[in-house]
Amino acid sequence: MFHRHPLLSFGTFVYMGFLGWVTLTPATNAPIPLALAARILDALHRRGYVLMIDMNRLEFLANIALFVPVGVFLLLLVGSERWWLAMIGPFFVTAFIETMQRGIPGRVPDERDLLANTLGGIAGVVMAMVLTLPGTLRRRRRKRQARAMQWGQA
Repeated sequence: MFHRHPLLSFGTFVYMGFLGWVTLTPATNAPIPLALAARILDALHRRGYVLMIDMNRLEFLANIALFVPVGVFLLLLVGSERWWLAMIGPFFVTAFIETMQRGIPGRVPDERDLLANTLGGIAGVVMAMVLTLPGTLRRRRRKRQARAMQWGQA
């Protein structure tokens, strides 16, 4: 799988490294400070935008967005015929992250993260399936035609 798609594999490993940096860094060294997000959200609220989004919802939505690429990469790596592997992958990645966070200073494992990250990964898988559907259908059609020609010759 990885040897057939070296560029895709490289992109996946780079993104997974970024994901590890964001989720497994001690809170004192966190790459994305919550104070900045709070200031931006506060500025938007003062202007009358996104009033229904508070910090908890923003964090939930950010976790979803963070895992959409994970779902896309997983589907592209395992292929559309093994879509179910790509669907369960984000759950296991998140379970690993949440388990590791127990021993990292300032990090608190949260079951909402498990839900948000899994939803984001599934959204990424669905998005990748839709985007790759024409190619998948073409490959299936070619396989059927090749089988039909093989049966016709036999």
